[in-house]
This record gives sequence, C-alpha cells and structure tokens, in this order.
Amino acid sequence: MVKKILITGASSGIGRALAHELAGRGYALALAARRAEALETVRNEILAKHPSAPVVTQPLDVTAYDTVPGVVGACAEALEGLDIVFANAGIGLGDKVGRGRFDDARRTIETNLLGAMATVDAAVAYFLEQGHGHVVGTSSVMANRGMPRSGSYCASKAGFAIYLESLRAEAYRRNIQVTVLYPGYIDTPLNDMLKRRPFLISAEKGAAMMAGMIERQVKASTVPVWPWRILGLMLRWLPTRVIARF
Repeated sequence: MVKKILITGASSGIGRALAHELAGRGYALALAARRAEALETVRNEILAKHPSAPVVTQPLDVTAYDTVPGVVGACAEALEGLDIVFANAGIGLGDKVGRGRFDDARRTIETNLLGAMATVDAAVAYFLEQGHGHVVGTSSVMANRGMPRSGSYCASKAGFAIYLESLRAEAYRRNIQVTVLYPGYIDTPLNDMLKRRPFLISAEKGAAMMAGMIERQVKASTVPVWPWRILGLMLRWLPTRVIARF
C-alpha cells in the first residue's frame, strides 16, 4: 500500500530533499511551505524524475496557526488520507541576547516551536479520528545545550522535542507513532552561512537517513547517528567556559 505523507517546510533544505527521497520510494506526497512558487518548482523536479508520483502542494505559513488544520485536512482530502505528518518547517535567526534583535528571536520561537506545535496538534486531531498515524518532528542536536548566538533556536528545538515526548506518552496505545529527529549539520540554506559546520553531510544523504528512520518508526535519533549520538550527550556536560568559545 502506498504511504501518504505531508511534509511542511518542503520548499528547500531537508524538506525538499526528503520529498525527493520519498518520491523515489513510492510515497504519495503533500508538500507545504510559505513559498508557493518554490513548492511548484519542487513538485516539477519530482515529476520530471517520477512522472507517476502523486504530488500535491499547499501554501502554508505555520505561524498562521488557525489555518493549519485546514491545510492538513485539504492535504488528506487530496491524497485520500495521510499516514505521516512531518513537522519540519523552521528558520534559524539569532544573535547574542541583548543586541536589539529580539524580533528575530520571537520569529524563531513562533515558527520552530509554536508553528510546529500547531502542525502536530492538527495532525493528531486527524489521526485520532482516522484511528492511526505517525507524527515526525525535526528537532536538532542543538536542543541538547544552549549555544552562544543561538539561544532562541536552541530553545525552540528543545521545547519541540519535549512537546513530542509528551505526545508520545499521551498517544500510548492510541495507534499513533511519534518520531523525533535530531539532525546535526546538514548542508541546507539554514546553516550555509556558518564558518564552521563539523561533520557536515549533504541534504540528500541526510534525507536518505531520515527516510529510513521514518520507515522504521524509530522513537528518536540523531542524524546521522554517529558521531552525533555521542557528541550530543557530551554537549550537556561540557563546562560553560568551553561552550563560551563556540
């Protein structure tokens, strides 16, 4: 049976790469993002490689919280159901605290945390009515520790991971699976301005790893697993004098 997935933030980065990867695996795709033209470009790219792939697009700004349930419903109707919702839309704005950039911090929290929560809430409401489903969310290895110049981003990703853990407990025995992914440095526009990106992998490689994790319905994993499983834990225990140098 063909699996049907909704991917938010599908116009670029991880979302775009995962859409290509899953199309190659025979999935039916609903792609959502703010930029409708960019979404259509992704759809056309996929259809050029996989002409028979079911691909629908929906413009979505996840910070327009009241519109999210309608978009989830429209995608489910277009594909005649949804098996997976991947809450992936995110931004990476940030600066040191107290530098007059609070608007960027606010936008980061609104998108990465509140927008992601709105997406998951709408997905779970649909899955509860349907009787089954799989929620996948993008956190980050930076959820393990507050890093300089990235306080709002780290907070948003840590908060979303905890939210998904709470959902897993609530959905226990409700036939709803929950997967939390913690990417390390994956080559996307979100981080390509950084001078240092240790253990960088391509978006395509990251997407292939994520697709496998989604198919196995893993509860949580770093992407890639190594070395970030160990490094993520190490971040929690490094002294502040070391973190301050980052």
